[in-house]
Amino acid sequence: MTYLRLGVNVDHVATLRNARGGKHPDPLVAAQAAIAAGADGITIHLREDRRHIRDDDVRRIRGIIDAPLNLEMAATEEMLRIALATRPNACCLVPEKRTEVTTEGGLDVAGQRRALAPIVGALRDAGIRVSMFVDADWDQLEASAEIGATIVELHTGAYAEGKDGELQRLREAAGLTPSLGLECHAGHGLTFANVTPIAALPEVVELNIGHFLIGEAVLHGLAPVVGRMKALMAEARA
Repeated sequence: MTYLRLGVNVDHVATLRNARGGKHPDPLVAAQAAIAAGADGITIHLREDRRHIRDDDVRRIRGIIDAPLNLEMAATEEMLRIALATRPNACCLVPEKRTEVTTEGGLDVAGQRRALAPIVGALRDAGIRVSMFVDADWDQLEASAEIGATIVELHTGAYAEGKDGELQRLREAAGLTPSLGLECHAGHGLTFANVTPIAALPEVVELNIGHFLIGEAVLHGLAPVVGRMKALMAEARA
């Protein structure tokens, strides 16, 4: 079994800050605390409507944290410019709708090859690792590899909601990634209660978890929450 990394998404620290305005709580401070508690990297989603993470957050977190930064972004020219200016370690291309509360599904890479390929190419040329956030579907995996992505992040939302057969779909999709030369990540809706089966998938090398960890941190503190999630992931690997 390979080591399983944990990326902590700090978007909703920014959500709490923005509810009142001002600078507190600071997602940069939360990112630093998560890393100190054992997180292997930080994930942030700069949405087009800036509902939580803001442009300055991206610049500050990129410039200060001593850990990989994964920038989730829509595949737009605006977001591409920001990514090329800030140079995160990785960019994960995600679908985005203004009316959604959170990301509702995977990106349709198969149906948007021609639009996505130049963005993937520009990011790769800048030395940024490129991930596609996709559902557990062969066509999406194959298309991701064809347009030059090196990573896929499997959308675990349907699994987290208890959809029948979804764990098997994820297991099969993860099993296909090595044949396509893709690194396999997973995330969305993962909690202490449901993370173990996903963490046990041998092809998955990184989990990205945000809302649940930040919510639990409000009650119990970020360090013990990150520590417990890391422990559950390690147990699943063992």
